[in-house]
Amino acid sequence: MNEDRLTALALGLLRGPGSNARTILGLAGPPGAGKSTLARHLVAEVERVEGPGTAAYLPLDGFHLSAAQLDRLGLTHRKGAPATFDAHGYIALLRRVAADRFQDIYVPDFDRTLDDPVAARHVVRPHTRLVITEGNYLAATENPWPDARRLLRELWYVDTEDTVRQERLLRRHRDVGRDEATALRWVTANDHPNGEYVKQGRALCTRAVPGTGLPQAPQRGSVS
Repeated sequence: MNEDRLTALALGLLRGPGSNARTILGLAGPPGAGKSTLARHLVAEVERVEGPGTAAYLPLDGFHLSAAQLDRLGLTHRKGAPATFDAHGYIALLRRVAADRFQDIYVPDFDRTLDDPVAARHVVRPHTRLVITEGNYLAATENPWPDARRLLRELWYVDTEDTVRQERLLRRHRDVGRDEATALRWVTANDHPNGEYVKQGRALCTRAVPGTGLPQAPQRGSVS
């Protein structure tokens, strides 16, 4: 399944009955699968076909708890695990995106250089028809994640071999200044168990799509 086919599938969500409504497409998958790269690619391609502002990006990583909150909760060593996200805040924004077609809706992101979430990096415009949201836990079955799933038209599982994901994750950790041993320790002790948890939701997704072979979009600091 190549990138043109994936774009065609995304555009197909804007055709047919109910096409005047705003559609939310979700991308789930383990850390390093390529969710943010695919999401940004699809947004760019939909906008190229349909016009500027017709698609928007909404990353779950924007709802990562700040370093200060992780420290308060004693969860710094588990950064990226389900408990380190403001899941209820994320779902509240999805609900607003689904219901509000009259206002600009600002969307947070995660900045890898700062290693913290940042406010209002993205925007959903009133004329936006397709919102692509991505994150590790969109197919998770523990509360409150199913509430997010119910707001999605489709949920795709981004499937990438573990060896490829591990190399991506190691590179990611090295890029923010961790040495090789620390990067490997983080991948083994944190990213790997998070990924194994995410894999359990694969069967709940609409389809599986590849997380390799896509053009590299500019890095926005996603942690997933």
